[in-house]
Amino acid sequence: MSWKDTIDRTYAQLRALNKAAPAMAKFNELNMAVKKEGPLDAKTKEFVALGIAVYAQCDSCIALHVKALIRAGATRDEVADVLAMSVQMGGGPASMYAGKALECFDELSDD
Repeated sequence: MSWKDTIDRTYAQLRALNKAAPAMAKFNELNMAVKKEGPLDAKTKEFVALGIAVYAQCDSCIALHVKALIRAGATRDEVADVLAMSVQMGGGPASMYAGKALECFDELSDD
């Protein structure tokens, strides 16, 4: 499955969850609020989110945060630097997901 497919499937799953569980609106409000620029800019916040996604081993999270980073103008070198930090914190399992994240960046950057 491509990373683009992962993103499409994730959005569909989230739409279904939001419809089935109206209480998700509160989480969605939090999601929007924390992404607003403050002491950290949006790109930096997405780098943090990507590092956590790799550490948490969440393919869908990786896809969505890589997509956001591409929109924010992140370079491959910047993403690789964040991924190296994620591996430093998460060890071997994180290295497997860091590789996936770099693959995702490369695929989505080709658009």
